[in-house]
Amino acid sequence: MKFTIDRDSLIKPLQQVAGVVERRQTLPILSNILVTVKDNKLSMIGTDLEVEMQTHASLVNAEAGEITLPARKFLDICRALPDQAEIQLSLKDGRAVIRSGKSRFVLSTLAAADFPNIEVDDSVQTFSVSQATLRNALERSYFAMAQQDVRYYLNGMLFEINAGQLTLVATDGHRLAVCNTGAPLESDENQQVIVPRKGVIELMKLLSDDDYPIEIGVGNNFIRFSTAETTFISKLIDGRFPDYHNVVPKNNNKTATCEREILRQALSRVSILSNEKYRGVRMSFSSGVLQILAHNPEQEEAEEEMAIDYRGDDLEIGFNVNYVVDAVSAGSSEKIQLSLSDPNSCCLIEGIGEDDCQYVVMPMRL
Repeated sequence: MKFTIDRDSLIKPLQQVAGVVERRQTLPILSNILVTVKDNKLSMIGTDLEVEMQTHASLVNAEAGEITLPARKFLDICRALPDQAEIQLSLKDGRAVIRSGKSRFVLSTLAAADFPNIEVDDSVQTFSVSQATLRNALERSYFAMAQQDVRYYLNGMLFEINAGQLTLVATDGHRLAVCNTGAPLESDENQQVIVPRKGVIELMKLLSDDDYPIEIGVGNNFIRFSTAETTFISKLIDGRFPDYHNVVPKNNNKTATCEREILRQALSRVSILSNEKYRGVRMSFSSGVLQILAHNPEQEEAEEEMAIDYRGDDLEIGFNVNYVVDAVSAGSSEKIQLSLSDPNSCCLIEGIGEDDCQYVVMPMRL
């Protein structure tokens, strides 16, 4: 195997592939990436057996072959080389030789035949969406995923696929984010799959802000995302996601409408003196005024008042301030609406004029 490629063409796909490789692995080969050259095309694959990233790049006058290289070392070498440098990689005596200008590096290798792949089957339902649309929906919902929860099915995101619509749902049991986006599906069958947290984070890195399409293929135990240069596969979490439809409150009889950015800033200021462990703030709603209060074990206090359009009886309710800030920050509309019922019921947060995303935050006892 032997090929030459310029640094700028190699660095981005290499970063994507190396991004899925864990630094500490029980199997040494999982610290490597599979590098394959065939028909003047370079393919690189990285995996941790939960997710797999494959990228492609074009070559000229390359010699075919395949080998695995240490992902981090290969990436660090390429990063350290100057911009627009030309990189040549060849094999000698079972080791990889990398040359660029007057620089030379020799890396240990492992056999390509031992490199594992995520097994995928042929029973795949496919559809395409705009990369920008999917990225926007993910950015507005991913923060509600759980981290290392014993309820393993919460450590990921629900992809609910209906005819004409893709719904993304994330919850950690204390808050919920639901985002809808259009998807041209031919099947009327409702399909639900849970993509693990790492798969969601890596997918967000892969997506661009333009309208180029990304093809999504859903199988029995995996989901695949394909662009012109990249294929990303993630195993699915085998579990039953909670019925989020029952969590979204529908009969809240109190509503508060306010400026999104003013509320976000007020909450951020008050949060400075909230309890560092529980992050609780008290929100008091009354006609025309929202009062936000926080205090901590050091007897320090913070208080903010802001104008709101409030309809309903006076209400005092406690929340984790981080959860409310995340929900308020997620949208782009100038105004938001908070729908409430009583101090023990969930709050529904929606952007005025944005009916594609909903956020639910459970109350706290303060």
